Amino acid sequence: MKRILSILLALSLVMGLMSLGLAEAPKGKLVILHTNDVHGRAVADPAGKVLGYAAIAQYKKDLEAAGDSVLLLDAGDASQGTPLVNLSMGKTAIEFLNAVGYDAMTPGNHEFDWGLDNLKQLAGLAEFPILSANIQNHLEGNLTFDANKLFDMPNGLKVGVFGLTTPETMTKAHPDKVRGIDFLQGEALYEAGQKQVDELKAAGADVIVLLSHLGMDEESAPNRTQDLLDHVTGIDVLIDGHSHTELPKGEMMGNTLVASTGYHGQYLGVVTYDGEKFSASLFNNLNKSAAVEVDGVRYSAVLAAKLDPEIETLVNTADKAVKDELSKVFAKTEVLLNGERDPGNRTEETNLGDFAADAILWSAQQALGDMVVAAVTNGGGIRASIQAGDITMNDMKTVFPFGNEVSVLEVKGSELLEALEAATSAAPKALGAFPQVSGIKFSVDTTVPYENGEQYPDSTYYAPAKPGSRVTIESVGGQPFELEALYNIATNDFTAAGGDTYYAFRYPNATSGYKTGVALEDALVNYVTTVLGGVVGQDYAQPQGRITIVK
Repeated sequence: MKRILSILLALSLVMGLMSLGLAEAPKGKLVILHTNDVHGRAVADPAGKVLGYAAIAQYKKDLEAAGDSVLLLDAGDASQGTPLVNLSMGKTAIEFLNAVGYDAMTPGNHEFDWGLDNLKQLAGLAEFPILSANIQNHLEGNLTFDANKLFDMPNGLKVGVFGLTTPETMTKAHPDKVRGIDFLQGEALYEAGQKQVDELKAAGADVIVLLSHLGMDEESAPNRTQDLLDHVTGIDVLIDGHSHTELPKGEMMGNTLVASTGYHGQYLGVVTYDGEKFSASLFNNLNKSAAVEVDGVRYSAVLAAKLDPEIETLVNTADKAVKDELSKVFAKTEVLLNGERDPGNRTEETNLGDFAADAILWSAQQALGDMVVAAVTNGGGIRASIQAGDITMNDMKTVFPFGNEVSVLEVKGSELLEALEAATSAAPKALGAFPQVSGIKFSVDTTVPYENGEQYPDSTYYAPAKPGSRVTIESVGGQPFELEALYNIATNDFTAAGGDTYYAFRYPNATSGYKTGVALEDALVNYVTTVLGGVVGQDYAQPQGRITIVK
């Protein structure tokens, strides 16, 4: 009995330390906690490694109780991604951030998915500043959001924080949702960044922090984090988002410590400053084993992060209400439908891409008849896989969260070729524009380098210099492809409006575009229930050979 009591006591001591967050809590004059690209993952989920806002809130409280000066920051894409936050157009996410005690955030491109006016309303609800120094009114040139904030910390330090948002928002958000504003890019972006550093230093900032939703992906050049830091000096810490980069110990770029947590809230970023140097780490102990030794014998215990009870109740109650609303099973799938990014819908044809494109084409044909011969949808619009088994509306709204609408436009063969050439410009590397298709067969020769032509207006992307140099279209609507032929193509209203790389669709959509009024997820639901009899079967077990990638 004495031995058992000793073991229990030892285990309880370790559990107590971990529950307080003190076993790993860094000690320093300043602690900057940070998140990025959470995309609505608010609920703690050990299976998915999602830390959740209740754990973040408690960790923050524990550090403050231990005497640290703490800032909690978010680098964007918090308000979109799951039905939990999508159904309220981001309002629920802001309520969560308020409750947890965030000090500032910068808007990511997905904060604009519900439109600029909605984002301004969210900024009015936020009990913290939303910062971006490179978004400005198109006509007047004044900033749309506050550029920076100077924080007076309890330990006497002054911390200056400013934000920058990826110029890719111009095309990675629906173009109609960002009308009237400009995103400074290239040299203008660098100048905006240096201006903020200089202003904050002049205001007495001891530490300069950039909340950057710029990312590090090659496709984002010349507006990446590393591009900015090649031209801007004086930033001590850069909290990054957008590219979903995971930096376990941060990365030094020049004299700047760059920190990023990955995505979906799997980690909480922790940057500490002891008065001399900065260090970075990632925190997640939702499912961590620890060894306890008693009388020379080692025992293992599974330790879990302590969750703030009020925040846990808040997020779990909201999550349950949404899931109850959307949990009705309407169909099933016999096969796993692949919603991965890379390799996946951003690099190659997938069975989920085939399924989605088929549903879009069928839905458009229900509205306009057989005059619609093919469909194209961007792989980046597919956000998750669908596991074999029952399918609910919650699944549909998780996989297709943007509320896009099925649209139809008439394009010349040459315009379709340009669109496919631009959308596969990064292949074999990932690009959100990568086309998933129905009624079209084409190939991409990635051994031929993609050549940029002129930059598309209001875009960070470039037209192909030589359409057809990499992409060969074999057929459209079952007929041999012709450059001068006219084709009625179904797509989603995001790509129809010129989103991602699809600028070639913009003019045809303006002159011939037709919105069917059918939401993308509803098109898929109707297709499954009406055409497939409620079962996604073996016909979709594998991609159907519509796209050939030559490497």
